[in-house]
Amino acid sequence: MRILHTADWHLGRTLEGRSRQAEQEAFLDELAEIVRRESIDLVLLAGDIYDSVNPPSMAEKLFYDSLSRLAEGGKRHVAVIAGNHDSPERLAAADPLAERHGIRLWGLPLTGTVEYGIPRTGERAVLYPLPYPSESRLGELLADEADEAVLRSAYSDRIRSVVQRASLRFRPDTVNLIMSHLYVLGGSETTEVERPIQVGGAYTVDPSALCAGAHYTALGHLHRPQYVKADSLIRYSGSPLAYSFSEAGQAKSVTILDAAPGSDSLPLLTELPLSSGRPLVEWKAAEGIEQVHRWLDEGRDSRAWIDLTVRLTETLSMDQLQELRKRHEGIIHIRPVYPEMEAEELGAVRSLPLNELFRRFYSRQTGGAEPDEELVRLFLTLLHPEEREAAAGREETP
Repeated sequence: MRILHTADWHLGRTLEGRSRQAEQEAFLDELAEIVRRESIDLVLLAGDIYDSVNPPSMAEKLFYDSLSRLAEGGKRHVAVIAGNHDSPERLAAADPLAERHGIRLWGLPLTGTVEYGIPRTGERAVLYPLPYPSESRLGELLADEADEAVLRSAYSDRIRSVVQRASLRFRPDTVNLIMSHLYVLGGSETTEVERPIQVGGAYTVDPSALCAGAHYTALGHLHRPQYVKADSLIRYSGSPLAYSFSEAGQAKSVTILDAAPGSDSLPLLTELPLSSGRPLVEWKAAEGIEQVHRWLDEGRDSRAWIDLTVRLTETLSMDQLQELRKRHEGIIHIRPVYPEMEAEELGAVRSLPLNELFRRFYSRQTGGAEPDEELVRLFLTLLHPEEREAAAGREETP
């Protein structure tokens, strides 16, 4: 069977007041074409359908129209869960009607699974859908749990408990799937757009909690397409559009899974790039405003949304700002940088201790991760080998 995994549509989202409606419509046109062309049997939408719990009416209309096009009157199955941006009750309210058309909408965490028959191949799939499990929703799900140890365990262990319980319904003669919307340890975040669901690490899920014998685990929440390092196949499909300049340069895609029943049957994954949506780019004009006008004359990034940083010696006038925006309607930010600002920033960085500089570098290179203290100490000893030699001498002293 062929399964398509997508997530984080964020319908209704704007970019500094600019509408993204046309881009979202173009993506959903492209998605409808993909599911037909690629003979998709099951579509998994792993949460954050909307950008807010109270989406604009046009966003809701676009969502339901798109579901109808994807399902094609029940020709293929569509499974949707709520993310942390969605209202679970609002999403699930339409489930009784949607189910008649091969579409399922889940808002709140549940313990049960759903089984799908795939007419094209004669195979069957078992899916455990786990909508965004907030602390309170997870508590309600486990309210009847008799084991006090489970009720008092850490968030990640409680996720493990509900996943393991659901996985008891997985069978050797089915393709077994998990779909959820959460933050898994090791995932690379895009913090400007992904509303945090982990508070001090409390909502962070260990990847092993999701390793329960599924052929594939489809996740939503992180906007960068990525695999999760684990003993089973776990992946974030990423968002279909770049929603902040921290996503500039990211390639957007959907994930297609070819899977067959059997524990020895390894799924084949394909990342299918998307062509819809305007790119988000960063312009850094170190040569000043004249360089910006040269780029505009060349037609550089004519379709893009632009975050412009320009080095200046004098303040831009209102006429100059308006001219830039008239020449390219996609310019979102204009950030002037003056020599005195650069000197202050350089001085501030130089005043930081080496361990803090390393922490900042590590976080930037890894997409937001924090180095542990042992790694910081190792870095410092590599910079100062005399300290390492002194430490070795202390260890040899009886």
